[in-house]
Amino acid sequence: MTEMAREAATELDTSPGGGGQPVLDKLVALLDLEKIEENIYRGVSPAHSSVRVFGGQVAGQALVAAGRTVPEERRVHSLHAYFIRGGDPSVPIVYEVDRIRDGRSFTTRRVVAVQHGKAIFSLSASFQKDEPGIDHGETMPDVPDPESLPTFPELTAGYGLRFSEIPRPIDIRYIGEPPWVTRTTGERPTHHRVWMRADGTLADSQLLHVCVLAYASDMTLLDSVLARHGVYWDVDKVLGASLDHALWFHRPFRADEWFLYDSTSPSASGARGLATGRFFTRDGRHVATVVQEGLLRVR
Repeated sequence: MTEMAREAATELDTSPGGGGQPVLDKLVALLDLEKIEENIYRGVSPAHSSVRVFGGQVAGQALVAAGRTVPEERRVHSLHAYFIRGGDPSVPIVYEVDRIRDGRSFTTRRVVAVQHGKAIFSLSASFQKDEPGIDHGETMPDVPDPESLPTFPELTAGYGLRFSEIPRPIDIRYIGEPPWVTRTTGERPTHHRVWMRADGTLADSQLLHVCVLAYASDMTLLDSVLARHGVYWDVDKVLGASLDHALWFHRPFRADEWFLYDSTSPSASGARGLATGRFFTRDGRHVATVVQEGLLRVR
């Protein structure tokens, strides 16, 4: 995510003391959209947002809007989205849902997020009723337990990063040296790995858990592109923005339990970087896969 997006993602609360349940509750409230008409919902941004709406926020809210029009027993299995314009955090976002198809097994929805009369984001999502079938998944990398790793405030202490002291709804534990360190050591890691979890307890709604993961998926993904080149947000002169985002949900999970986010970048060119990521539960189940392309201008 971009430096501005990172601030917007974390500025759900400006009180001192890190994250925890109060900050997570603010994220849940952010995802609880207001229904203003059939198939039309309205969402807001945090009171202390930066210049643009955080991409994970608009993706999560759009997925909530789509899910509100789908029977609860049908789970989202994929979403594909484009970030069209930078969102204005000072005004509400209107989400218009198009009920594309309601089949016997699958349900398809298209959502357009609108501000100032213009589309800023579009999302297509597919939902499926549970069915038995063949089953395999990738193997989780061998990594240290999250409890053995420093917290985000501990890891960022002394580096002067603008976003380091803002309370966060997502607890993140970096595996290995973080990118603001490797940029000075000369390392160029090909994989960027973090443990993540919602920093508190979430309700049992499966839609809420996938929306929180969608929100979190935009927080560190593009870091895997920058780490290959020894640059980082807020330290070097990097201008970035998410261009598109795709997520596939393979198996049920809880976003308030630890999951490993393993990301890498297969290619970067033309001021764009491509990043892919895999999500694993702590017991090794491969629960989701993400792909994103971002605009990255390094000056």
